[in-house]
Amino acid sequence: MDQIEIGPDKSLLLVDDDEPFLRRLAKAMEKRGFEVETADSVAGGRAIATARPPAFAVIDLRLGDGNGLDVVEVLRERRADARVVVLTGYGAIATAVAAVKIGATDYLSKPADANDITNALLATGDDMPPPPENPMSADRVRWEHIQRVYELCDRNVSETARRLSMHRRTLQRILAKRSPR
Repeated sequence: MDQIEIGPDKSLLLVDDDEPFLRRLAKAMEKRGFEVETADSVAGGRAIATARPPAFAVIDLRLGDGNGLDVVEVLRERRADARVVVLTGYGAIATAVAAVKIGATDYLSKPADANDITNALLATGDDMPPPPENPMSADRVRWEHIQRVYELCDRNVSETARRLSMHRRTLQRILAKRSPR
């Protein structure tokens, strides 16, 4: 495996509440030359981002004590040049847009391996991702649209249901499920 040049500052913050995944990823990223610090909560991630803002960060979107985007915002305030990748098991276009708007460099859906994450962290702005092997299904497109409207309505279920001409309880059931493939 070729070692990609990281640069002089190799500091990397990993924030995820899935403890086994966090340990495996930390070990894999250390093997790739990063100096890793980990946190398992928004509070822990914000504390590290405030005290020792890293050059790189991989942050899970949904954490036990809140939204990982809060950590991204703190990191952006402290270190504007940090490269941030947001990870989530609930991949939605709306949350990807929100993550990029507040300063994330890239957005990856779980399961993402260490190679995908390293490539996303070290990619230059000129790199274009390859076209998808498997385009979204119609169910997935519908789900993405619902998620987008939900985010645009500031996560207000009643307002989202009204705009989508959908019963509020039906919308709540859809939002409670994982995304279709």
